[in-house]
Amino acid sequence: MGARKRTAAEAARGPLVHEFGLLLKAATHLEQRINAAMRAESGISHVMFEVLIRLCKDPEEQVSQRALAQDLILTSGGVTRLIDRMEEAGLVRRVPSPDDRRVTLVEATAEGEQTFVHAVDVHARIVERYYVAPVTAADRDRLTASLERITTALLADSGGTEDSSP
Repeated sequence: MGARKRTAAEAARGPLVHEFGLLLKAATHLEQRINAAMRAESGISHVMFEVLIRLCKDPEEQVSQRALAQDLILTSGGVTRLIDRMEEAGLVRRVPSPDDRRVTLVEATAEGEQTFVHAVDVHARIVERYYVAPVTAADRDRLTASLERITTALLADSGGTEDSSP
């Protein structure tokens, strides 16, 4: 006699499904809170904020649209539309690469930098309230270390999918 097969309900209640669901739910709700506050108080979306982080972190670094797409996990068309909106808002400007005329670089404008500085305060307030305050510093340190290991493992993988067939 064979082993009893799990039902769909049993599979849905599995611990890995539950744990990963909690991670996604927390991240999604936090993202929504940050995005809503940023739009209301700074006039930019959270993804625009992420672009400005990358551009303002090291103003001397030359950042291409392709690098932004990879960092933000966007398609080239998606990042082009995003940069179009940010350029129209006066937050960034496109400049030709001095090294490769096929490459377009993106840099923050003075207005983009000012917007970013204001948005950092909005971001910090929301992160403090919903990410920092609910857990101990030791738990947050463990979570951060775990997320770094997960990210490292994902980036080390060549992008293939795990074969789960029997």
